[in-house]
Amino acid sequence: MISSLYDKEDCLGKKMVQQAVALSNSVVMPLIGFGTFKIKGQEVIFNVVKAALSAGYRSFDTAEVYRNEEDLGKAFKKYIPENGLKREDIFITSKLGPRDHGYEACIEAFNMSLKRLQLEYLDMYLIHWPGVQKLKPTDPENQKRRNESWSALESLYKSGKVRAIGVSNYNIRHLEDLLKHCTVIPHINQVEYHPHFQQKDLKEFCEEHEIKIQAYSSLGTTVCNSPLLENTQVTEVAKRLGRTPAQVLLRWATQQGVGVLPKSTNLEHIYENYELNFDLSEEDYMLINSAHITKKYAWDSSIVI
Repeated sequence: MISSLYDKEDCLGKKMVQQAVALSNSVVMPLIGFGTFKIKGQEVIFNVVKAALSAGYRSFDTAEVYRNEEDLGKAFKKYIPENGLKREDIFITSKLGPRDHGYEACIEAFNMSLKRLQLEYLDMYLIHWPGVQKLKPTDPENQKRRNESWSALESLYKSGKVRAIGVSNYNIRHLEDLLKHCTVIPHINQVEYHPHFQQKDLKEFCEEHEIKIQAYSSLGTTVCNSPLLENTQVTEVAKRLGRTPAQVLLRWATQQGVGVLPKSTNLEHIYENYELNFDLSEEDYMLINSAHITKKYAWDSSIVI
């Protein structure tokens, strides 16, 4: 289900429509979130948060390993009220670092993220990686520790400290193992997802279990010259629609109900990446998918047992 979360005019009289998706527990999550991976430094963080809120973003994604939670917390405290918004208007996600797997360590890490972000609750908390830092990917302790972490997330969720919980970089095998013992099915699986890496089997599995997909690396930005942004089919659709290749790639996902997390420190790109108020036709989809390329640009979690 995709719904309109906001439908109002901003201070400039521009009508803002924020598309959102309802999770399996009925919590509403904006489809367009602002990613903060590799964005550091208080001045930079303040500038991008101010711009993102002005552009219309109402969702922000961070993680313990990004090392920017403290500056984000300061920026939220300053700019959320300055934009006439309340805490409940913003959807904030953070993630458990691979070094903090295990029940007690996870609880402590979550509370530290809350403290750094200066928040009383999180909207979403994810297990960032199925493996444990410093353990070999083939070590069976990975499975044991991540399951302990999930039990901790369930406790946090049931206590009301977080509104939704999920995982990141989980493949079908990881999810099948989790589903054998969990009491709360993950609300989100945040994974690499774009026309070159569609993971159709994983998407179908998640849909079957009412787990929403949220995409990272939508623009292939983990590599210097993104083959996604330069893809002939994508640039052809972008030219015909009068849009940027980045906008086409982001809309390719959101039109499927898949959340996206574009990140940028370029103010023009911050605004452009939010302006997805257009539709791709069936022909557009067919053209974009016709490259039949299967290429992963980010880290590979399939090596973790």
